[in-house]
Amino acid sequence: MMTSAEIRQAYIDFFVQRHGHAFVPSSPVVPHDDPTLLFTNAGMNQFKPYFLGTDRAPWTRAANTQKCIRAGGKHNDLDDVGRSRRHHTFFEMLGNWSFGDYFKRGAIEMSWELLTKVFKLDPTRLHVTCFEGDEANGVPRDTESATIWKEVAGLPDDHIHYFGKDNFWEMGETGPCGPCTEIYVDRTPDKTGGKDVNGDDPRVMEIWNNVFIQYNRNPDRSLTTLPSQHVDTGMGFERISQVLQNVDSNYEIDLFHPFWQVLTDLSGRKYAGKYPKTNAADPVAEAADAQLRSDIAFRVIADHVRCLTFALTDGAVPSNEGRGYVLRRILRRAVRFGRQQLELRDPFMHKLVPVVVDAMGNAFPELKKDPKRVQELVNDEEASFARTLDRGISLFEDAARRSLSAAKSRIDADDAFKLHDTYGFPIDLTRIMAEERGMSVDIAGYEKLMEEAKERARSGGKEGASRLFELPPDVLAKLQQGGIKPTDDSAKFNAAPIGATVKAIWDGSKLIDATHGAEAAGQGVAVILDQTSFYAEMGGQVGDTGELRSRSGAAMDVSTTRAAGGYVLHVGQMIESHLSVGDHVTATLAGVRPRTEKNHTATHVANWALREVLGEGVQQKGSLVDPDKLRFDFSHAKAMTDDEIGRVEQLVEQQVKQKLPVYAETAPQEQAMKINGLRAVFGEKYPPMVRVVSIGAPVGELLKDPANAKWRQFSIEFCGGTHLSNAGDVEGFVITSEESVSKGIRRLTALTGAGASAASEAARALDAAITSGRSAAEAEVAQAIGAIQKLLGGENLPLRAKRRGQAAVAELQAKQKAFEKSQKASAGAGIDVAALAGKLLAEAEAIGGGQLVVAEVAGATDEQLRGAMDSLRKKSMSHGILLGSATDGKVNFVAAVSDDLIAKGLKAGDWIRETAKVAGGGGGGRPQMAQAGGKDPSKLPDALARAREFARGALK
Repeated sequence: MMTSAEIRQAYIDFFVQRHGHAFVPSSPVVPHDDPTLLFTNAGMNQFKPYFLGTDRAPWTRAANTQKCIRAGGKHNDLDDVGRSRRHHTFFEMLGNWSFGDYFKRGAIEMSWELLTKVFKLDPTRLHVTCFEGDEANGVPRDTESATIWKEVAGLPDDHIHYFGKDNFWEMGETGPCGPCTEIYVDRTPDKTGGKDVNGDDPRVMEIWNNVFIQYNRNPDRSLTTLPSQHVDTGMGFERISQVLQNVDSNYEIDLFHPFWQVLTDLSGRKYAGKYPKTNAADPVAEAADAQLRSDIAFRVIADHVRCLTFALTDGAVPSNEGRGYVLRRILRRAVRFGRQQLELRDPFMHKLVPVVVDAMGNAFPELKKDPKRVQELVNDEEASFARTLDRGISLFEDAARRSLSAAKSRIDADDAFKLHDTYGFPIDLTRIMAEERGMSVDIAGYEKLMEEAKERARSGGKEGASRLFELPPDVLAKLQQGGIKPTDDSAKFNAAPIGATVKAIWDGSKLIDATHGAEAAGQGVAVILDQTSFYAEMGGQVGDTGELRSRSGAAMDVSTTRAAGGYVLHVGQMIESHLSVGDHVTATLAGVRPRTEKNHTATHVANWALREVLGEGVQQKGSLVDPDKLRFDFSHAKAMTDDEIGRVEQLVEQQVKQKLPVYAETAPQEQAMKINGLRAVFGEKYPPMVRVVSIGAPVGELLKDPANAKWRQFSIEFCGGTHLSNAGDVEGFVITSEESVSKGIRRLTALTGAGASAASEAARALDAAITSGRSAAEAEVAQAIGAIQKLLGGENLPLRAKRRGQAAVAELQAKQKAFEKSQKASAGAGIDVAALAGKLLAEAEAIGGGQLVVAEVAGATDEQLRGAMDSLRKKSMSHGILLGSATDGKVNFVAAVSDDLIAKGLKAGDWIRETAKVAGGGGGGRPQMAQAGGKDPSKLPDALARAREFARGALK
């Protein structure tokens, strides 16, 4: 029997050694360069530019095993995991691709050869499916593939099946797509599974899909034929391993055995491989079968920790949005199964991360790079969710109480959805807890809210994206077929005006010959020139702005510059006359490029300085460079201290003062990668020839002696952006903010040049105000606080100065509070708390077997009000006490209720909340004790009247 490692290698060797495919390593499961995808969900994702025609593939054939996650968006298998024998959130996809090389016949021939000759599957157990066609969209029935199957494999008609949308593969809502032919294996004892192809019988399972990429799905759902035909195949690695290892579930293959042993050690349970009759959850059946519940939990946990380990290794982090939110849901789902079914109360998921690394680290070496970081992230998230779970239970209790108080026996849909969406509290747990109280849940309303949320997620970020910024595949094909060459943008590094010829004009829906004549002013267009000095937005640097002006007087304001398929799009509006294809123009940049270059060069130095101060763990996670600021995202577990921020600023300033020259040179990637201290963006794909930007060290010297340790004292990066010629022109560097973007990712914002000088001046003014405030008389402290807060509210204040100001405000506010307290104490010094308590008890109303005290304590401070209440509680065993006072333009309330009156229906938190509402405030607390405030002292008598009314109603 082949091991999973042997199966994986046999597949790769078959295509690479026998059929001339290039081996292309798996891309990360986090698609850093494709914002349309939450996760890499298929092997073809990294090849999308080649299918679209926006980039040219360096090979005509490729093969690999791709790490995939399907847990959100169009492809989402999350809810099936645990109950299904063959679904995962994380899986491997074995794939082979053709980029304009072989098509249907070649793909089918190689598929049949591998399955029957190498893996030696019984040919009589193999079935295939083909696309039945879509006349509305002009896609014919795929009889061509069926004919090839008959010729190549000798398949009879009853082994060839036609289906609709299941045999038309699409990567997402938009993008490359086409008909596909799927291969199924029939593992029924008598080979009668043909009727269950594309059905639910787990014995008849799809193992391979050959997709024939012919079309592009446009945003309006129409189809456009691609310039070239391609092949994209995907074989489920876990599924073929199941077949070749002769087991009846993906979870029985050798890769999963180590998980069962560790979970057994943790829980004391044993894995028996039991499955429900259907994938859908059946709470009643599962509640009665402890082994089934346990086995489902085993599978969920094993699958989910694989998904989390790969995603976190590849740069994702749990968060409240996007892919981070999906990962948070996955972790919480695993933790809930562990807690509910395996009684694992302490954090346990992080203990399974080493199992993933040991099982798959040889195939995917990146897993071994920093597994401790992954364990820490998982452990922190799990510990946080334990608190969230407890909070969810408390919120459920509140929701149930609200429903019952409104005479309803059903949990509202809004409450159920909020519990699930905001707090990760699963709907099935909400239903179980409701049933325990004889209640139900508005499931129909909940599902409607869920569908609305899914629809928002599906469409998120697509609205408002300008069509001027990109060129669809059919438009790229027209440009190429028309002989229009990609834009020569080599002049972008000198930024001087340049003469050019208009080669094409794009209005967002079609290519046009000219702008709108006399009505052209204000028309939005994207102009393609034969050459340009404009920099197209890339690598975090914003696109250049400026002007295109023709000899005939036409003028266009360029608001940004983008790249699409090798063409540079000058996007903007006509401001004078009209432009036509063939016009000669002068392209002139606006004067802001030098400011952008200051920030870009400073970003490189800051990246180097962060590593020097925070350590090697710092990795760039994103950046934005524009004329006004620089923004830099980096991996780091905690907020930077004032000392660390100061040291980074100091290191940058040192290199600026040294006026280090900036060098840029193109070099072979393989050679450049060896340079000691080189920084590259994790997950970024670099071409064979890369541009090396070095601040302080000539690139030629770096390449001659790449291992030299002295290079680590310089900033050296791969970068295609524009820079200053000398770091001294940065002039100044000030960090204005440092904050968390998501778990383990920090964001630094900084200013250079004149912006840094203005920020430093603002810091000096703030420090002067702090010094003045600390020496102010007590009666003048409030005014000093206001002056400091006004300065803190200004824009672009240095972060360390801002923190000094915030600390000073807190210090002065404490001083002001102490002063006000002493003033209040003097004003209320005449209150005899003990005498007051005796008087109030003598006047108390007898109710519910206890004493009801509702009264105003005129002029009492907060402390005196609590003192009066404590004295009353000590003097009365059975009591309901609510006291109020009005001072300094506000109202304070305190309440206390003895246990016997709580049992009869009076709770301090509810009581004081209703009372405070009358005075324009709110509050709450425990049933035994609570406090609240109000904004309208004139309503104090009305509020106390409401307090008496509420108490009498509760204790009647």
